[in-house]
Amino acid sequence: MRTVVERELELKLVLSPQRRIPVPARLGYVTDDPYAVHVTFHIDSAHPVHWTFARDLLVEGVFRPCGRGDVRVWPAQAGGRGVVLVALSSPDGDALLEAPAAQVAAWLERTLRVIPPGTEGEQLGLDDELDQLLAQ
Repeated sequence: MRTVVERELELKLVLSPQRRIPVPARLGYVTDDPYAVHVTFHIDSAHPVHWTFARDLLVEGVFRPCGRGDVRVWPAQAGGRGVVLVALSSPDGDALLEAPAAQVAAWLERTLRVIPPGTEGEQLGLDDELDQLLAQ
């Protein structure tokens, strides 16, 4: 059975140490794609922006800096509260986003209850498909 875990929240696009602008976003997790998280920015606009990256990267990034290349995640403090910073790089440009750590952690916890770490492969049914292939 397919399960979807979503959470809408307001991220902040960090333009400078003093300037941030709000960015509506949706975090998504689907059991059909158990290793990935999906983030949609500008959810109410004509051209939303979608990013997909490893759930493990976001889980680890809540606690310590991680990632290389296109997506990097690390914990920080902003205005006296915990945040998760997400740096995204693409050929179109770079963005640094700030997310409330408590909301991200609560959403991740929901995804981890649906599919515990280490059990993602069971969701894909690869063993069943391999058994069918070998039986032919």
